Amino acid sequence: MPNLPQQLLNSLSQLDKFDEKAFVEAHNEENKITSLRLNPFKKVELDIKLNNRVAWSENGFYLDERPSFTLDPLFHAGCYYVQEAGSMFIEFALKQTVNFNEAVTILDACAAPGGKSTLINSLMNDESLLIANEFIKSRAGILAQNLSKWGTCNTIVTNNDTQKFSQLSSFFDSIVVDAPCSGSGLFRKQPDAIEHWSEDSVVACSVRQKKILEDLLPSLKENGILVYSTCSYSAKENEEIVEWLIKDFGMEYVALPINKEWGIVETPRGYRFYPHLTKSEGFFCAVLRKTTGETNSFRQKKKVTLNVTAAELSILTPFLATSNNLVIKKNDLFHVLNSEAVNFLISHEKHFYFKKAGAVIGEIKGKDMVPNHELALLNSLNKAKKNLDLDHEQAIKFLRKENFEHKNSVNGLVLVTYKDQGLGWAKVLPNRINNYLPNELRILK
Repeated sequence: MPNLPQQLLNSLSQLDKFDEKAFVEAHNEENKITSLRLNPFKKVELDIKLNNRVAWSENGFYLDERPSFTLDPLFHAGCYYVQEAGSMFIEFALKQTVNFNEAVTILDACAAPGGKSTLINSLMNDESLLIANEFIKSRAGILAQNLSKWGTCNTIVTNNDTQKFSQLSSFFDSIVVDAPCSGSGLFRKQPDAIEHWSEDSVVACSVRQKKILEDLLPSLKENGILVYSTCSYSAKENEEIVEWLIKDFGMEYVALPINKEWGIVETPRGYRFYPHLTKSEGFFCAVLRKTTGETNSFRQKKKVTLNVTAAELSILTPFLATSNNLVIKKNDLFHVLNSEAVNFLISHEKHFYFKKAGAVIGEIKGKDMVPNHELALLNSLNKAKKNLDLDHEQAIKFLRKENFEHKNSVNGLVLVTYKDQGLGWAKVLPNRINNYLPNELRILK
């Protein structure tokens, strides 16, 4: 590994509880830490051996070794998300400060690729709403895919500059900002990033972080919770940002009851993860409460205009388990969403670019339903419909869009599953199987 930037080490040496020797040694060791977080909505026994739990995450686990996730059908089914353990600390921060027994509206402002969005979504009830936003268009597509795999109907993915959200006065109960940063906390996993790090990049990131936060704060309710995090070690991107929020915006810092055995370093303005103290990469997290603002959130509600006819519903509903979600039609595609997502979509579709709203069920051609791939991943899918459950070898061939043999007697349109978890759709014919897996999701390895 290249030598760590001396300027970074010099700046960290000014911080309490920083051990430069141990820090450098940890970066010179071979990094073999892998962790994942289970999807609580898709309970299944994994083929992967789980090791110890991540202390601050209910569904987080370390692995003894890193397997090929690409060749695990349950990864494609959305049964877990591979995530850095430090990032899972946001779960602990939110649980300590947000009442998830109530319906809440949360914004994940810099959401791609989706680790924190799926984490937040795992904590929410069916009546809640998660808006996951990503400014970069290509990354917003990856974010939408990962939330689709999570299988819920209470999420919306937007692709907008954060300045757009300043229009939503006092709208969100909580905002999570995992801000773009200089990335020094990932040096062990990405040694090449060391060459691109500089003090100038830290300053530039700090300016960008303040701009994002200034954009978003008007949309946070009074007494709403802001969770701010980075994968940087630099105080200018961490504690100094928190101090700026307190001084210039009257935010209140919220201390969390962490366990000292976790190895997390508590500072007066946040929580630091060092690789020689915690089984994770570098991470910083702080929680603040907004003490000012309007008490009434702006929530324009309109009559649902994306109506579905009774005839269309009769074709669609056999594919869905009973739920309180709504079915809407938009651009000839049918979506299933909860009422809060529908209200947001209708009220704000002219102001935001939507990448995904709820889950796409499919489209109707003639008197037949043509299911969308998202429907195969949906937790509220009616699995009483015909399915074709495959073994591991068959499932990998299906995901590669290769031919495979099966002994099932089913025919026609089937849900293809592995361990009863949806992988996609196929049509079983007498002499072949038409695989409807989208080409862009096909395994190439």
